[in-house]
Amino acid sequence: MSAFNITLAHPQAFLLVGIPGLEHLHIWISIPFCTAYTLALLGNCTLLFIIQADAALHEPMYLFLAMLAAIDLVLSSTTLPKMLAIFWFRDREINFYACLIQMFFLHSFAIMESAILLAMAFDRYVAICKPLHYTTILTKSLIVKIGTAATTRAVTLMTPLPFLLRRFHYCRGSAIAHCYCEHMAVVRLACGDTRFNNIYGIAVAMLIVVLDLLFVILSYVFILRAVLRLASQEARYKAFGTCVSHIGAILSTYTPVVISSVMHRLARTAAPHVHILLAVFYLLFPPMINPIIYGVKTKQIRDHILNLFWRKDM
Repeated sequence: MSAFNITLAHPQAFLLVGIPGLEHLHIWISIPFCTAYTLALLGNCTLLFIIQADAALHEPMYLFLAMLAAIDLVLSSTTLPKMLAIFWFRDREINFYACLIQMFFLHSFAIMESAILLAMAFDRYVAICKPLHYTTILTKSLIVKIGTAATTRAVTLMTPLPFLLRRFHYCRGSAIAHCYCEHMAVVRLACGDTRFNNIYGIAVAMLIVVLDLLFVILSYVFILRAVLRLASQEARYKAFGTCVSHIGAILSTYTPVVISSVMHRLARTAAPHVHILLAVFYLLFPPMINPIIYGVKTKQIRDHILNLFWRKDM
């Protein structure tokens, strides 16, 4: 009898609707999505290959960049293959536990990405404000500890979610009005008191975004103050030029988050597909654009990419 009750507690599978209201355009929408995903795979794999292959790039800045590239690969690969299956083959079904696993990886790696961007801001702060102590502060053991802390924080914060969702009965159907298993989209199908899930989800999101972004901004206040104290304009330009790639990565990651948050509060009457497209944009845009930003603006990586293609042409 208890086994029967456990079986009824949740459906064996959910149905991912895709982008509600735009089902007839799924094939066309899949084209830019697939292109962005392909660019993300190529760009981030290239970055990882270059950093791994060249011992001269085994420095803190590039090790953090390798972490960011790996996170972006997981973040995009967690959702895009299933999303494209929905668009191309109408394969909407996803197993209940597979849905929870997708949700866990999606939100965990989003939190890790925020932590690594903060670590990269700390790297730039030490490089510009305390250049003589750079190698003694940012040792490889500290980098390992930062990576471990970023992973531990994400896993600790996200581990409760699957267990919280598993205890609900889902009496409002099994169709998720989304193209991946997003936490709040699943919660809307649950019966019973979901207030704790709502509060926990919002609290974690606000804690991560607000705290991490606050410390990133604080780092750049100190960096800007140190740069403005430099004697020559050329020295200022060179010092701040080392931060351009990181600022681009921050903007590519946090801008969609801020826009989506504002839209949720100021445009509640907007069609559901607007919010979903913004959410997908957040998942696709940073993994696609970050390798391009670092490839264009970072001389060492740019030179390696040019050498790589030059050798192929030879």
